[in-house]
Amino acid sequence: MYIKKIIAATALIGLVIAGVFAYNIYGKFLSPNTAFNNEEAHVYIASDATYQDVKAELAPLLKDEESFDQVAERKGYISNIKAGHFLIKKGSSNNDIVNSIRSGNIPIKISFNNQERLEDLAGRIGQQLEADSIELISAFKDAEFLKDNGFEEATALSMYLPNTYEFYWNTDAESYRGRMLAEYKRFWTEERKAKAKEQGLTPNEVYALASIVQKETAKADERPRVAGVYLNRLHNGWKLDADPTVIYAVKKEANDFDRVIKRVLYKDLETDSPYNTYMYGGLPPGPIFMPDLSAIHAVLNPESHQYYFFVADVSNPGYHLFAKTMAQHNTNRKQYINWINKQGINR
Repeated sequence: MYIKKIIAATALIGLVIAGVFAYNIYGKFLSPNTAFNNEEAHVYIASDATYQDVKAELAPLLKDEESFDQVAERKGYISNIKAGHFLIKKGSSNNDIVNSIRSGNIPIKISFNNQERLEDLAGRIGQQLEADSIELISAFKDAEFLKDNGFEEATALSMYLPNTYEFYWNTDAESYRGRMLAEYKRFWTEERKAKAKEQGLTPNEVYALASIVQKETAKADERPRVAGVYLNRLHNGWKLDADPTVIYAVKKEANDFDRVIKRVLYKDLETDSPYNTYMYGGLPPGPIFMPDLSAIHAVLNPESHQYYFFVADVSNPGYHLFAKTMAQHNTNRKQYINWINKQGINR
């Protein structure tokens, strides 16, 4: 009888110990361990991150860091860090969290438009991906890459078509560049190349002209007409005489792209730059801006007309008055000159 009591007591103690062990395991592995109130938290782990870096990223999100350490070690995560962008849901356990940051790399959407230069684009993308702007600009300007793919530094911006794309956050600079090249090739279908050829342009020249068109008008519905004006001038051997190219030339000459120029002066027209289309015929060496797809489509599908001139229409803000002759244009131009003088815009 005494022996039976000992056996029973021992069994009971064993059950208690097992229960405590199971409770501890449950607590560490399966009970909630998040300290944030939002439904989910975003975690970014760099490609060269150590476990301490990961802990620093997670610390504000965890109730109990020690239990997380124990679970991360037991699951082999500490020696197998994964880079990327991860989501942790509110109420997640340590087990859930480790699983999420080990195999849940989630793409992010990145967008870009309205960039004036490669440097601006690199800065914009560097704010959204792990790759920094220095790595990106180096990849963008790589001479061998540009030559192999039909670009020069002046035309390199043409490869980047503004849109929203999905990327993994830890995409490196070369991989980002490669994806953009693939998107460029996908955009330039045989049909679009044929339309460019009809206008006597290459794809890079379409992009350059589209950059001028967009700088001239913010109204997408007017862009085909503006494109038609510049194509008329090109096809007839006239200089483009485009004010936005002069502004770009002035800023490039001064190496000051933060400068704001609202009015082109006569002295600006004397800026000796291949971007100055008042001084040099044909298109500039490359784009002066990153045009929207609507501007590119406007050059590929221009309005057919006999206009050679246009000037801002002060009675219809954002739009322009178009003319077939210089005499008509000078008449239209007077209303704009009078208006800009009254506004006191001298530069």
